[in-house]
Amino acid sequence: MDDRLIIAGREFSSRLLIGTGKYPSHQVMRAAHEASGAEVVTVAVRRVNLTDRTADDAIRTARLGREAGLSHWVKLEVIGDEKTLFPDNEALLAATRVLVKEGFVVLPYTSDDPVVCRKLEDAGAAAVMPLGAPIGSGLGIQNPNNIRIIKEQARVPVVVDAGVGTASDATFAMELGADAVLMNTAIALAQDPVAMARAMKLGVEAGRLAYRAGRIPRKAYASASSPVDGTIAAVAGAGRRA
Repeated sequence: MDDRLIIAGREFSSRLLIGTGKYPSHQVMRAAHEASGAEVVTVAVRRVNLTDRTADDAIRTARLGREAGLSHWVKLEVIGDEKTLFPDNEALLAATRVLVKEGFVVLPYTSDDPVVCRKLEDAGAAAVMPLGAPIGSGLGIQNPNNIRIIKEQARVPVVVDAGVGTASDATFAMELGADAVLMNTAIALAQDPVAMARAMKLGVEAGRLAYRAGRIPRKAYASASSPVDGTIAAVAGAGRRA
């Protein structure tokens, strides 16, 4: 089944995107990346104080990265609060407009707000990346209905970014209709990062397959799985005959 993720005209067979921070060693990071099967890896161009993550600083960093020979693809973060690391969506939108005009492929990290995501898309973002929960919290998807609405409205890929804690969180994000999931802490700080990376790979794949398969409707009461048209369903017993 050909079910590739397409962002800005590029095709990817994996729908798991991962970061490079917080790993105990480069060797563990490399092994985890290989186990994840990810084809997109985010790398910080330079470390800055959280209070300096303004729109101007984000734009400057993107330009520096491109001048240094790095990709013109940018995961754009403009942080508005030092404690929660929630994005400053007004500044994020302004930075997106500037970088898109300069030829960058912009992937903005934003809040799970359908209105903001629509504005970012209108500004030229190649994808929208709403948070599932605060960065590094491991809380999982906190507002699933918002993710559903964002996906329903979006004409670009929706990548759930931040807050994933374990494989079931990744699966749930994909079952909601997300096109991909980006994570770092959940893998890097796991007791076994390599095993968790593989678990995340399988979780994303299972969630995507389930989404495409179409789940059964939720019901308040039981619904018999055996025939209800008067026929009798045989039950095979495993006990010994008397």
